[in-house]
Amino acid sequence: MGEPVEVIRTAALEGIAHGFLGRRGGVSAGDFAGLNVGLGSEDDRAAVVRNRELAARAVLPGAELVTAFQVHSADVVIVEAGWADGARPRADALVTDRPGLLLGILTADCAPLLFADRAAGVIGAAHAGWKGALGGVAQATIAAMERLGAKRANIAAAIGPCIAQASYEVDAAFRDRFIAADRKNGRFFAPGTRAAHYQFDLPGYLVAQLAGAEIATIVDLTLDTYAAPERFFSYRRATHRGEPGYGRQISLIALR
Repeated sequence: MGEPVEVIRTAALEGIAHGFLGRRGGVSAGDFAGLNVGLGSEDDRAAVVRNRELAARAVLPGAELVTAFQVHSADVVIVEAGWADGARPRADALVTDRPGLLLGILTADCAPLLFADRAAGVIGAAHAGWKGALGGVAQATIAAMERLGAKRANIAAAIGPCIAQASYEVDAAFRDRFIAADRKNGRFFAPGTRAAHYQFDLPGYLVAQLAGAEIATIVDLTLDTYAAPERFFSYRRATHRGEPGYGRQISLIALR
């Protein structure tokens, strides 16, 4: 484990235990080298379990790590107690008002979103790939936080490392899905490097959704997973390189 676990934090969530983690640190090797936390990857399971322990310890020692079986949905679970890894619910966002529960979201190009209403003592974490983003996972997470007493006027949200527009070329059919949902979505697509292809701005799309939800604070860390192989795992980069597998990084948030 040649280097320590890297924890990327933001002032927008100051006072709340949180962190966006990449691949630095950890015990995995080969294509998964570093802090791979993906239970669904083909990495050595013992290494993945150890990496998850290291990640949790780096953000809030002693907290109970809680993750979901992510399915690219807009489904949110209100967490009242932890569960075994084998009993993870199928969902893409978690919210809680219980101290000591470390909510975790796994990504490898999709956007991790962390939310907090400090005044109400309510937090959330969401996994937003293009399907989840288009389906409204960010808005659904905010609504679930409100059910626990959060107020939009007090909610801060941060978008962690994800694939940036310059690295995310899509075809016309992809763009058409977003235009069909709202013609204004065309602003999130720039000309691609090939005919009938476009560069999609996933974090920009999420910033606009969060702004439309009228929450208090929105921060985009502007970190491109695809462009930084030494720092982040990337599904698209691994695919383009013909690598047989890819790791997942984790983003974490908890109430003390």
